[in-house]
Amino acid sequence: MSMHDLIRQLREPNKAKIVLLVADGLGGLPIEPGGKTELETARTPHLDALAAEGIVGLSLPVAPGITPGSGPGHLGLFGFDPLDHQIGRGVLEALGIGVEVGPKDVAIRGNFCTIDAEGRVTDRRAGRIPTETCEKLVGMLRDAVQIDGVETLVAPVREYRLVVRFRGEGLGDNVADTDPLSTGLHTLEPKAGDAASEKTARVAAEFLRQAKQILKNERPANFLMLRGFAKFPDIATMADVYGVNAVAIAVYPMYRGLARLVGMTVVDPGKTIADQMEVAKANWGKYDFFFIHYKYTDSTGEDGNFARKVEMIEALDAEVPKLRALNPDVLIVTGDHSTPSRLRSHSFHPVPTLLWAPATVRPDLVTTFGERPCLQGGLGQFLAKDLMPLALAHAERLQKFGA
Repeated sequence: MSMHDLIRQLREPNKAKIVLLVADGLGGLPIEPGGKTELETARTPHLDALAAEGIVGLSLPVAPGITPGSGPGHLGLFGFDPLDHQIGRGVLEALGIGVEVGPKDVAIRGNFCTIDAEGRVTDRRAGRIPTETCEKLVGMLRDAVQIDGVETLVAPVREYRLVVRFRGEGLGDNVADTDPLSTGLHTLEPKAGDAASEKTARVAAEFLRQAKQILKNERPANFLMLRGFAKFPDIATMADVYGVNAVAIAVYPMYRGLARLVGMTVVDPGKTIADQMEVAKANWGKYDFFFIHYKYTDSTGEDGNFARKVEMIEALDAEVPKLRALNPDVLIVTGDHSTPSRLRSHSFHPVPTLLWAPATVRPDLVTTFGERPCLQGGLGQFLAKDLMPLALAHAERLQKFGA
């Protein structure tokens, strides 16, 4: 019996409310050996209070030593084993902005970038161009790119991100990314990993050839890279597996796409974390599971800005009382992965996690929320996919197993 089948067998409905607050890229590292991480440096009285009243630990998004992307990281938090559900980022980005992905489609995430006269990447994010510039550049591509036998859709996402969708017969999704993952290098050619994806690789190469010509006189975004080639996967919903009526309150499109993928209702989140809290309050009577996503702990880590990441953690902490005022039965605060400012990227490090459930929790001795305290917490180190069963158990939504 699979874990999902077991949950289907044991689950029972009640009116308990579960909140999953995901601070993207929450985990960090000290800048200097022996120093504090970003989370340990931040002043977080409200998160500390939750930790003191609840239980803490460290979650492993995929497996020990494995650095996750945002997709696998969130799927684990939603209770789906990332090793069993490998989903390309293109589908997630497309769903996040409402682009349909059908059986003949391959969806791809694009990043506008800057290249020099020799074609080497000088900025993988094109200086984080504003969304308005992204929309203009997407319009140029949409109007000009033509590929025989394939319908091409190009849509803006946010800042330097865009979605590309190829629709046609015989398109596979086993195509390598064209992002070299470092500056000073040439972008890569789209290469197929199997015979079924050869056509897609050829189409992508032609798309990039035309895009380079169209964008050659633009600055700073004069080219783009393609990542996460993906077809729509076969995956269950959270309602089917966990019996929850879930809502996603996420600003960034990719996380809205992840939520739609597992059957969550996606609502307008507003623009700020304060807006998101108001949206949660307004929808409190309609749903029993609330996924609230906070991006800025990740983006500041990727920028290598330790002090700014500390500020973003403190800004999140200031909003926590609004959640407590709603009286959830279970409140979980964690991240989908670690993004240490010191590394400027996602990392394999376990993620600080706290679980607050006044009626059912067995508190540990930890009184603050940080990497070192969580190492001493009662949850120990656990796989992120096991968090949903814990949430249901603390919400008293699981029956006894066996006689």
